[in-house]
Amino acid sequence: MDPIALIMAALAAGACAGAIDSLKDNAEDAAKAAYRKLRGLARKRVAGRPDGELALDRYEAAPQKWEAVLADELTESDAGSDQELIRAAQQLMALLDTAGSRTGKYVVSISGSRGVQVGDHNLQTNTFGPPPSSH
Repeated sequence: MDPIALIMAALAAGACAGAIDSLKDNAEDAAKAAYRKLRGLARKRVAGRPDGELALDRYEAAPQKWEAVLADELTESDAGSDQELIRAAQQLMALLDTAGSRTGKYVVSISGSRGVQVGDHNLQTNTFGPPPSSH
């Protein structure tokens, strides 16, 4: 799943009160907290982008109407490379869709990129230049 699609899916799932309300009390509290964290990180990502802030604010009430605008704003703000935001989306989806999470439904696939990390507790050193010769 691409990162923006994952973030959008988690925002949509978190906005659906029925999905969270159907959980047991402890899981419901955890899901609400995970959703607040996800929205907060998404808000930081679109901060200063008037269309992004508006779309995020309105998305919860009318997801179909604001989905394209919010997805574009998240893409333009490079949210797809924000590992903390991606992890927050994955964590919320793990709470709301445990079966999907176990099957790898919310695994992020990145290809053709340089300087990308996926996972926890990584150490990365980047040296960018021309790709190595394939001779």
